[in-house]
Amino acid sequence: MSGVFQWPGTLARVTRNILFNLLDPPVLVLTYHRVTTLHSDSQSPAVTPQHFREQLRFLKKRFPLVRFEDAWSNIKKPAVSITFDDGYADNVLEALPVLEEMGVPATFFVCTGTIGAEKEFWWDELERIVLGDWTFPGRFELHDSTFGKTWPTGSAAERHALYEALLLLMKEVDALKREHWFVQLRQWAPAGEEWREFNRPMTAEELLRLGRSKWAEVGAHTITHTPLSSLSGEEQWKEIEGSKKCLEYFLGRNITVFSYPFGERCDYTQETVALCKKAGFTKVAANFPGQTHRWTDFFQIPRLVVRNWPAEVFVKQMKRFWIV
Repeated sequence: MSGVFQWPGTLARVTRNILFNLLDPPVLVLTYHRVTTLHSDSQSPAVTPQHFREQLRFLKKRFPLVRFEDAWSNIKKPAVSITFDDGYADNVLEALPVLEEMGVPATFFVCTGTIGAEKEFWWDELERIVLGDWTFPGRFELHDSTFGKTWPTGSAAERHALYEALLLLMKEVDALKREHWFVQLRQWAPAGEEWREFNRPMTAEELLRLGRSKWAEVGAHTITHTPLSSLSGEEQWKEIEGSKKCLEYFLGRNITVFSYPFGERCDYTQETVALCKKAGFTKVAANFPGQTHRWTDFFQIPRLVVRNWPAEVFVKQMKRFWIV
């Protein structure tokens, strides 16, 4: 027995964070993905414009709203920073006008491989094919030397199980293998090549509009939105540096911040962190709960995901966010 008292994990974490927040005013970084109204939202990334406006109204009233890319060295009381991941067109068409109207800054981490592409992000295409309203075969067989498997697909519940399984598997492979799997899926389901306009990524013109706004900053988010931990060091560098250079080409200025795709601790490595430093980034956003203090590793900044919560629920979630 070590003689060190082991508190239950949750209680210890909450107590620690309360003490840290008293010692050093924290910055709480929030993650949004979409601001729009969707009829179906299987991964729950979308916040309606009404709820987004309510959330910003509360934040602006209660906290200093700081830019992600700023130094934060002079924070005198708990503050909030707003970020967006991926690069959906609705970030520009629906979120940006609200931010500009209310005078709230936000940083948008954009995946560059889909800028202007007439297709959906790969997770949205997977949803469209597997969960669409088609007449499906009774099974789907994935031909792959490592991940090959057969799933029953005769019922809606079975297809949803297939969707969840492939969503996890596609996080484990690179973009080339993922595309090979999509070829098989397109041959299996009569979904066609039609992509859904409401899920489209932003165009180059929309990216430029974002870059011109004084209330928006743009950061890099890789090229193909593949978890970097699944790639070799050389492949990671291509994703990290390539997305940075692409955005710099479009916007004509240095890109200083980055966000790890998916961003949980298992989705990147210490080599990834070193490569982000080599690329010249000054801050990198992750995606696990926590607050940012002066001692936080600025290449692994914690963030908390915001859902489509009305004001009263958002207020309760914010109270919890300070101590999780």
